[in-house]
Amino acid sequence: MRNVVTAAVCLQLSLLATGTRGEAPTYLNDVQPVFQKYCIGCHNDQDHEGDVSLESFASLQQGSPKGPVLLAGEPDSSRLIRLMTGTAEPVMPPEGEKRPTDAEIALVRNWIEAGAVGPKGVMPDRLHLVVPEVASHTDIRPISAVALSPNGDALAVARYAEVTLYRKSPGKGQQEWGEVQKLTEFPGKVTAVHFTAGGERLLTASGVTGRGAVATIWEWSLGQKVREFKGHRDIIYDAELSPDGRTLATCSYDQQIILWNAETGEILRELSGHNGPVYDVAFSPDGQYLVSASADDTCKVWRVENGERLDTLGQPLKEEYCVRFSPDGKWIVASGADRTLRVWKFVSRDNPRINPMQFARFAHEGAVVNMEFTRDGSRLITVAEDRTIKVWETEQFTELQLWEKEPEVVSSLAIDPSGRRFIVGRLDGSLSWESLSELQHRSTGGGQQLASIAVSATEMATVTEQEPNSQLAQAQTVRAPATIKGTIDGVVDGQPDVDIFRFSAHAGEEWMIEVNAARSKSPLDSFVEVLHADGSRIERLQLQAVRESYFTFRGKDGKQSGDFRLFAWEEMELNQYLYANGEVNRLWLYPRGPDSGFNVYPGQGDRWAYFDTNSVSHALGEPAYVVEPHAPDEQLIPNGLPVFRLYYENDDECRHSLGKDSRVFFTAPESGEYLVKIKDVRGFQGTGYTYSLSIRPRQPDFKVTLHNTNPKVPAGSAKEFKVTVERLDEYDGPIRVDISGELPEGFTVTTPIVLEAGHETAYGVLSARADAPQPAAEAGKQIQVTATAEIRGEQVTHPVNNLGTIELAPAPKVVAQIRPLEGDMPAEGPLEVTLKPGETIRLKVRVDRHDFDGEVKFGNEFSGRNLPHGTFVDNIGLNGLMLLSGQNEREFFITAAPWVPAQSRLFHLNADTEGGQASNPVLIHIER
Repeated sequence: MRNVVTAAVCLQLSLLATGTRGEAPTYLNDVQPVFQKYCIGCHNDQDHEGDVSLESFASLQQGSPKGPVLLAGEPDSSRLIRLMTGTAEPVMPPEGEKRPTDAEIALVRNWIEAGAVGPKGVMPDRLHLVVPEVASHTDIRPISAVALSPNGDALAVARYAEVTLYRKSPGKGQQEWGEVQKLTEFPGKVTAVHFTAGGERLLTASGVTGRGAVATIWEWSLGQKVREFKGHRDIIYDAELSPDGRTLATCSYDQQIILWNAETGEILRELSGHNGPVYDVAFSPDGQYLVSASADDTCKVWRVENGERLDTLGQPLKEEYCVRFSPDGKWIVASGADRTLRVWKFVSRDNPRINPMQFARFAHEGAVVNMEFTRDGSRLITVAEDRTIKVWETEQFTELQLWEKEPEVVSSLAIDPSGRRFIVGRLDGSLSWESLSELQHRSTGGGQQLASIAVSATEMATVTEQEPNSQLAQAQTVRAPATIKGTIDGVVDGQPDVDIFRFSAHAGEEWMIEVNAARSKSPLDSFVEVLHADGSRIERLQLQAVRESYFTFRGKDGKQSGDFRLFAWEEMELNQYLYANGEVNRLWLYPRGPDSGFNVYPGQGDRWAYFDTNSVSHALGEPAYVVEPHAPDEQLIPNGLPVFRLYYENDDECRHSLGKDSRVFFTAPESGEYLVKIKDVRGFQGTGYTYSLSIRPRQPDFKVTLHNTNPKVPAGSAKEFKVTVERLDEYDGPIRVDISGELPEGFTVTTPIVLEAGHETAYGVLSARADAPQPAAEAGKQIQVTATAEIRGEQVTHPVNNLGTIELAPAPKVVAQIRPLEGDMPAEGPLEVTLKPGETIRLKVRVDRHDFDGEVKFGNEFSGRNLPHGTFVDNIGLNGLMLLSGQNEREFFITAAPWVPAQSRLFHLNADTEGGQASNPVLIHIER
């Protein structure tokens, strides 16, 4: 019985080992398909792993450096068979890879035994597959690409192995298109279709995965091929013609970009550098540059003329599927698997340069698969795997409109030349038109804020709390402004005591609800909230998340303002709000690299929270979001990220000026009565839990202090001084500090000094010439210092303490000077430099040493003293800006963030020697 079974198996294998037509195996029909299925993925003419290629019969005959891989007529001696059967090392295919069946190995063995005869005549096209035809079980034919002609009268729709052309009937509706042509000579999936500039010709890309591809220019009305372009070793994902129609760019899964002469078919150059499939390419409007998007998580910018790589855009976190130049050529926009829309300012035109990223917007909940600009560049449309379509404006790249719940994933789109509508093609084979004509801004960055109204100052009344006042109906009515003296004590229905007060306010009036308890040594840990008259919470604003992140490296306590390490920090911008676990902060200073983090406002000391949220601890890995504030009633377009609603309530005053006491900045949304509710946040109470609760008008103001007074300025050097501001009732506007009066002979001072909006600190320099005489004792005291700001449309000026007694000190051991990288210093006045937002300039710092050869340090993230906010000393690493022992000069870099407004401002450096030696002040102009 055993012999019978063995014989049956041998008979079956012998039958399987015959060729596809029952004859002896042939290379093309039987052997090459086995190699294609199991071997050529690694052993091909390009990768050549193991120094062996089985891609063609000619490659097979070349063998390897160790000798031939097969011996005609001797299968058992052929290394190919021995590796496939495991009788030689290494076994092929390797462990973990799918292996040929015994029947497939027998086919190869029998072919070698029959003499390993190669193909006769011309080798067949690589795009020709020897596979059985399998009938489809569905009538659905997914759409892979669509295109509209430049004048909008022709439509191309691509499906597997075909492109259908339609013409629109003159004067007919947008749905009345008639089929006029069908192109079918394609090897496989059609991945791209584009009309040429005149519309008479059509460019297509098609291919077979793992085999190759072809781009074709058609005279589409005649159904005739004009020219084919073959050169890629894998499928082409996109083919694009330059604006002048003379250059063709193709990109492929083989990681290559090929530039062709579109008129002759000649390869001009190959662009290598991507480490993954290249999914998309796009020419700049002038045709001089090309940008590519790849599975290696980057986009690259190339010069078409010589193939030079000008920049690698490395911010994406996953594969990039689509990329475009804006129609004006100023921006590069890309997106892909990380669901983020990124926008770079295109500056690398003449030489390789870093193109600064201007915007990063969370775009869709699924991978973004395609995008297109309207012809005028005012709108961008994106489509994604989450079955949504979105329209964006292109000034700030904010979302305008959303189409939700598409019947199937939209794979492609084309915009009508009029810019009023667009067509989408879906994976279910359907087409549909959508209108752009009625688009309106449905969401604005700041929302519609209620105009604030100053409350007329009147005398504060003092009121004593009257119990019972724990229930809404028992709320004690007070006439604001008033200070209420009360106690949290007494259990009501088993609940800890709360006190409720009722007051009236007009729409837009600004009130401060403030508690004094902990500052007066009361054990009360207060919590205050403002409610509607019916006891419901009043929504203050809504925060829409636009970027998701989380804390890395370590968590944060409730006070730390530095080293906020966040995932994807490169896509965050200064002044953006950061929401985490109910707390809202604001980003103040960039990280200095991957081993550091953001500083949040105010930049030093205890951090500020915003919108009366409370500073809390944050754990490693805790979610965090960049958010944008909107009015409570604003209709937001969902973007897949959370929306957080804030109310008028507070535990600990958000800027730590009141310790554990509470304060709420309340703007009345409408005229009427409101409730103020106070309690202990822990639910504690007792006879000693006393408080003073003030309901008073907001009185924004400021108090400026000048520090480092009575300076001793070394001859030929300078000393730094600091001005700080205490911002009262959250006045956050800019403040100008002016220093006037006659300075001592030989001395100069930087003036005016501007405390920027929302900032607490600014710096100035008092300099002395090398030949300056010793000032008189009272000279500095005659100098006037004032601080001026505009509050509610009026100029407000306050006196500031002066510099005090100014003395001339001996010349220092180190004198620091900021100089231009090339050229001389100006004969008079400060050195002036110009910097554009988003760009970097280079300067030089030089020191004159006198009996000192040690290190001279200028600081780390704060080394650029008094630079405009968002402008910083760049590329200094964790060691900061410094001169090593024996080093007298070095260059340094100053970078301005893309959003920095136009301004002029004096800055300096401050060496750490001899108690601090300031450099000469330099006037930096930010020009937009």
